[in-house]
Amino acid sequence: MNDGMNNTQGRPLRLGTRRSKLAMAQSGQVAEAVRKLTGRPVELVEITTYGDVSREALAQIGGTGVFVSALRDALLAGEIDFAVHSLKDLPTTQPDELVLAAIPVREDPRDVLVARDGLTFEQLPDGARIGTGSPRRMAQLNAWAREAGRAIETVPVRGNVDTRLGFVSGGELDAVVLAAAGLARIGRSAEVTEFLSTDQVLPAPGQGALAIECAATNAPLAAALAELDDPHTRAAVTAERSLLAALEAGCSAPVGALADVLVSEQVVTEMRLRGVVGTTDGSTLVQLSTTGPVPASGDEAAALGRELAAAMLDKGAAGLMGERAH
Repeated sequence: MNDGMNNTQGRPLRLGTRRSKLAMAQSGQVAEAVRKLTGRPVELVEITTYGDVSREALAQIGGTGVFVSALRDALLAGEIDFAVHSLKDLPTTQPDELVLAAIPVREDPRDVLVARDGLTFEQLPDGARIGTGSPRRMAQLNAWAREAGRAIETVPVRGNVDTRLGFVSGGELDAVVLAAAGLARIGRSAEVTEFLSTDQVLPAPGQGALAIECAATNAPLAAALAELDDPHTRAAVTAERSLLAALEAGCSAPVGALADVLVSEQVVTEMRLRGVVGTTDGSTLVQLSTTGPVPASGDEAAALGRELAAAMLDKGAAGLMGERAH
């Protein structure tokens, strides 16, 4: 099973992927990069996950993890050599047997609006129906509408990108909100009517980033995949996911987070981490940020996330949707 990386004439590397158009697109991009890197053929192995077949709302079936566990089972069973995940789908605790060998350069982390008639969020009429299954997006969109003295109706939607865009083109909804990165990866960015400013809507922790995972025992493969790792992206998403993990322990409210590096004269000087948690009706948001030196290690990045989470909990984040039952 562990034939290492020196056997370049060996069997193809097997890359496990979900079957959705988006998953296949992003896995195809990674497969190409790994081919160039290792000189070995890479074949895609399609794996159906519970999140793909279940028609229940994501929040009901456990949110994160439902798209991940089948891929991880295949990795642990040696049926695939490595897997590509959307980082925002990964639970915040990492199993010891698996290693996140690479987190490549992140795509645009923002959310986008795809609305009828080319409208922006602020041009939508009062009472506009906006599709999103994400409590994080609902909270921030509702808060933004309140700020503008308007009301919107958020409508829970599921399904792949084509299905969601179809709700707008078919006239059932005025708009849907999606991740910019997903549309870019399947070549549909032209349909975006507004890139939502992160000052109004913070993305999900890790949004726009991919995670490439392999078995911890396959050190040669992990070392080869590590060539695709981007240190700034890894530091940013580590801080975001650490904030999420610390808040998850204290509250069940939807969390948005974004770490970005601040650049002065082409030199990266600092990292800013912003977090938001709120009630889905947008009536209460706790939004804070912190800025510090760019983390020099994963531990420093995680500490940044924990510190901001502690400040948010002090500001009442835990009370927003009731304490988690422990």
